[in-house]
Amino acid sequence: MNDILIQKTISHFQEKFGLAPEKVVLSPGRINIIGEHIDYNDGYVLPAAIDKIICFAFEKNNSNQSRIIAVDLDDEFEIDLAAVVELNEKVWTNYLRGVINQLKINGFVFEGFNCVFSSNIPVGSGLSSSAALECGFLYGINELFNLNIKPIDIALMGQKSEHWVGINCGIMDQFSSVLGQENKVIKIDCRTLEFEYHDADFKDYSLILFDSNVKHSLFTSAYNKRREECEEGLAIIKSNFPEVGSFRDCNESQVLSLKDQMSEEVFKRSHFVVQEIGRVAKACEALDNGKIEVLGQLMFETHQGLSKEYEVSCDELDFLVDAVKNEEAVIGSRLMGGGFGGCTINLVKKGHEEDIKNRLSKLYHHAFGIELKNYDVKIGNGTSLYIL
Repeated sequence: MNDILIQKTISHFQEKFGLAPEKVVLSPGRINIIGEHIDYNDGYVLPAAIDKIICFAFEKNNSNQSRIIAVDLDDEFEIDLAAVVELNEKVWTNYLRGVINQLKINGFVFEGFNCVFSSNIPVGSGLSSSAALECGFLYGINELFNLNIKPIDIALMGQKSEHWVGINCGIMDQFSSVLGQENKVIKIDCRTLEFEYHDADFKDYSLILFDSNVKHSLFTSAYNKRREECEEGLAIIKSNFPEVGSFRDCNESQVLSLKDQMSEEVFKRSHFVVQEIGRVAKACEALDNGKIEVLGQLMFETHQGLSKEYEVSCDELDFLVDAVKNEEAVIGSRLMGGGFGGCTINLVKKGHEEDIKNRLSKLYHHAFGIELKNYDVKIGNGTSLYIL
């Protein structure tokens, strides 16, 4: 699949510019195994890069202009690198303008270039195609002009590019896109950015994403509200337990003891966060010991918490998880990402994938009249140079 994409991108580049590219970069999407809504609560997350990518082809053009072509959108734009970088009404270009802006702000010297890119990351499915776009583009410019930007700084500059566009994302997406490793998950400390790799050998199981094909408009307002409720909960905990600096320093019994001092919503959000931080540690232990069934059970628990306590699920996602709960071939399932739509992530016993896909698709269509998409994913490497 990726080989076809790479050849398509290189061919398109040759067709447009008459020569083979100087550099080709592969930048992956990501999944998050567990640790949802924890990045802004100073906890830990457990993402991984996947084998779905954006492929970029680059060459210097010895001018001050850069021409960037999006093959899949059949669209392109030019940018004068000497001019002030400004947001544009053509939204997809802003992620790339944001990268150029970051490079200029940080004093990096580079010249005009031509770039063509194409992707097989499903857009809008919660696989962080925007992070792959920013980080792959930045990685390519870094390689083309020998700027010597460290991988972690590529991730941080990618994040700042997205903030510039107006999306206040955490660091997880860019971090996993750049620093992912094949068959490894990354445990990231969202407070310090320290990280460690854990083996992710799923042995007898496949990772399948089921795309609900819905995105409810509640997301932005609900996301901001959850952040406020967590801040309120943490303030109450700190006033009663001065030794607590953040949710990660706090245990479940402390939260339970303060139930009467919190509104029902604030208590539920706080309880979920403390439990989810604990589940990330348990998930790492399960992976280290090869206990994939334990990991699957933790995924089901996370979904229950996201649905009933954090209240960011929806009927469609709950249906998809409930429908596989009693399937012997499915050992774990949960919504992945912000919620209110998007995908569920599932661990399915090898040999049963097609059966589960077919049956779940029929059940889902019968219940909602919506076509269920599915994506097989494997844990892959982070952003890298493709050797021509």
